[in-house]
Amino acid sequence: MGDDGPMDIEEPGNVVETDVIVVGAGVTGLTAARRLQQAGRSVVVLEARDRVGGRLWTDTVDGVMLELGGQWVSPDQDALLAMLDELDLETFSRYREGKSVYVTRDGERRLFEGEIFPVPPHTEAEIIRLTAILDELSAAMDPARPWEAPDAVRLDRMTFGAWLAEQTDDQEARDNISLFIGAAMLTKPDHAFSALQAVHMAASAGGFSNLVDSEFILDRRVVGGLQVVPTELATHLGDIVRTSAPVSAIAWDGDAATVTADGATYRASHVVVAVPPTLVSRITFSPPLPALHQQMRQHQSFGLVIKVHVTYATPFWRADGLSGTAFSPYQVAHEAYDNTNHDEDRGTLVAFVAGDQADAMLRLGAEERRERILASLATYYGPATLDPVAYYESDWAAEDLTAGAYATSFDVGSMTRYGALLREPVGPLQFVSSDVAGLGFQHVDGGIRMGAEAAAHILGS
Repeated sequence: MGDDGPMDIEEPGNVVETDVIVVGAGVTGLTAARRLQQAGRSVVVLEARDRVGGRLWTDTVDGVMLELGGQWVSPDQDALLAMLDELDLETFSRYREGKSVYVTRDGERRLFEGEIFPVPPHTEAEIIRLTAILDELSAAMDPARPWEAPDAVRLDRMTFGAWLAEQTDDQEARDNISLFIGAAMLTKPDHAFSALQAVHMAASAGGFSNLVDSEFILDRRVVGGLQVVPTELATHLGDIVRTSAPVSAIAWDGDAATVTADGATYRASHVVVAVPPTLVSRITFSPPLPALHQQMRQHQSFGLVIKVHVTYATPFWRADGLSGTAFSPYQVAHEAYDNTNHDEDRGTLVAFVAGDQADAMLRLGAEERRERILASLATYYGPATLDPVAYYESDWAAEDLTAGAYATSFDVGSMTRYGALLREPVGPLQFVSSDVAGLGFQHVDGGIRMGAEAAAHILGS
């Protein structure tokens, strides 16, 4: 029994009857369930994993609390901030005092303050100019309907790399602009997604300038880890949340649907499928989903990133006057941050290896990969980086029920072909997740927005 409303689930025979079935106990599905339960609807949440949270996962590894999935909160994420208030959860600021590190194409280590990298004046001017262009393009886009943006078809049919080459012949400027959208966000090389997808990534965050500003987009963390959001939601919902219950089949018609999960059968007037688009095909639908909906999901894919957590006896970089923030499009780890927990004496760095570099690292054995990644971090922070007390890699590509990170995005030319179908219901079925969000795309904020939107659709029908 949850604390926000009655469960009221009837079980005639072997079929569980309820108003709404939610597939997936990530933040999207749990938000939808909470809003529906608060409105007096009966709900069942079915989760394949043995835990709630989906791509949010906080765990203790070698005695260190690590956020293996998503973790940061930025000031523009109104839906997430409101949920934190609703659940009475505390946040703390990311450590950022001191200088940041940038490594050039030829391996030179440079220290800097602020958000502008220490690059040659012409390159700096080009980065500022390209940022302004991307801000202008994103301001003209409704992030909920990017396929309707000005010049959308042309932008969707060229790669972001090709678009950057049209804009400037400064390779270092192109590499750094690409870093913020390709490696840092979509976790794909810039030849694998369109210029329109890049502009959408910027628009979903309120502008490209926000993506460039790590002080803004990586502002705060949640005490206890961001997974406390779904775990608290699940606690409020009570025993309507059923883990280790993978959904294998959904039979539907215009009025209702029957869901099969781990040998049990459920029937409801509405089903919210709150999983990434790439996982929808694991469910057998009867009748099959419309052809264009099936095609759409074949043109969405996860990126690839290894999130690396490295803990030391102390946060030694602080004594060296460093904030822990480091960037380079030319290093194995393209970015890294001080990720020390708010109540820890030890210091933890978090680093990211994405796209082509992740491809290369995952071809190596575990020990060689560790050596290569630590060597990259030593380029930023010095030789003390080579001697951690704990080291752990979050490899979401190896997670069977995710198989990539951080979220799915369209391949070149597909956003304008299929984007209008992203949030279109199919009979009693809705398909929602952070992957299909406008504002907050691929972030927890977007997942919360999509969950609330799905609940509102049902309550208004």
